[in-house]
Amino acid sequence: MFTEQPTMKDLFEQLGLDSDEDSIESFIEKHRGMNDSRHIEEAPFWNDGQKAFLKQAIHEDAAWVVVIDDLNTQLHHD
Repeated sequence: MFTEQPTMKDLFEQLGLDSDEDSIESFIEKHRGMNDSRHIEEAPFWNDGQKAFLKQAIHEDAAWVVVIDDLNTQLHHD
């Protein structure tokens, strides 16, 4: 459990993705615009475990929501 607000690096680690700055930027660039839905957990590039984590975190309004919303915004920004 986090005692501070999770960061984008923390989120990528939690999702089992490379979490260095270059990897995060590359992920966002690669997947930008690939999700027509506004619901990040429905994006086609997540595996089942990642989808489940995102859905649960959003449903529970967990501390993760702020950084998940930030990622969602970046994935939809042109």
